[in-house]
Amino acid sequence: MANRYALRMNEPNSWTVFDIFTGQPAEFEKMMMIGIKTRRAEKIVSELNAQDARRREESDRTS
Repeated sequence: MANRYALRMNEPNSWTVFDIFTGQPAEFEKMMMIGIKTRRAEKIVSELNAQDARRREESDRTS
């Protein structure tokens, strides 16, 4: 299963978490994920991809 979220570097140690399908910045905890420090951005990408994988698995089971 492909990951939906990835990182794009804005400048050193400043990242945007974005949706690879739309190209738009992701929203997490009611905030746009732009200008995030490296470690936090990596954690957010992992969490968003895990949430998306769970959502897709649940959707496949109900189809």
